[in-house]
Amino acid sequence: MKKRNHGIRDHIYLLLNEKDQYVISYGIEFSEFTYSLSQTMNNLLLLKHQFEEGEMNMHTMFEFVSRDYLTQLAEDDVYGYGDFCWIDFEEEEALNELPGQVIAELLYIGHTKEHLRKPFYNHLSNRYVYLAHDDGWLNKVYYRDFNDFYRMLGDVIPIKMEQMKVEKSILGLKKKKSYPSVPQESILALKNLMKEGLVISLSDCEQTRAKISIPLWSIGDFTNMDEMYDEFAATSAQIPCEAMLVFDKKTREWQVTGC
Repeated sequence: MKKRNHGIRDHIYLLLNEKDQYVISYGIEFSEFTYSLSQTMNNLLLLKHQFEEGEMNMHTMFEFVSRDYLTQLAEDDVYGYGDFCWIDFEEEEALNELPGQVIAELLYIGHTKEHLRKPFYNHLSNRYVYLAHDDGWLNKVYYRDFNDFYRMLGDVIPIKMEQMKVEKSILGLKKKKSYPSVPQESILALKNLMKEGLVISLSDCEQTRAKISIPLWSIGDFTNMDEMYDEFAATSAQIPCEAMLVFDKKTREWQVTGC
């Protein structure tokens, strides 16, 4: 089935796996991830990529990107790479000390997008393992600290609202607004829904003079995003949303409410 790329910006799907410390997502792109979390990232060891500015590490036989090139990588056509997989690391010298077993595990996770053991390594001091197929379509990201994920999601939602120009003026003309990040307590209120497979539907937001309400649906576990999209379309057409993420225009605060 042809990928429905038009949906990437106006829906977010999230499936949270706390036990194995990863999130499967649809609709969050590397550029958005980097915009939020770049201060926590130093260098990237590229497991699968087509970036032309990478440097080769002869011990691991992987290319890597130094922090100085993160912006350039984020601006590249990462979606067009197909598979795009990386793990962050602190110091280049640490790459030359990686045991063969770790290199083998990195080859495995880059190839299969599955871990042999939780992929957090003392040699690398990595916070993330980022595994994407058609970036933004199907992403699987391991987080050493889930607070990074909650912060990133809180930043991405207003970024998407600005891109979509969801708020209109009195005359009906679209205008760009700047929204504050969604605070962590509001994101944490969605955790149980994310464990069940949550869609945040920005394109279905409801708006009054006082507030913007973004509907949320729990639709189940998916790793096939065509199936996820079909299930969301059927579910959202038949049943009310389970909750709303609400932005108060006057106080400029976020809260989660029932539908």
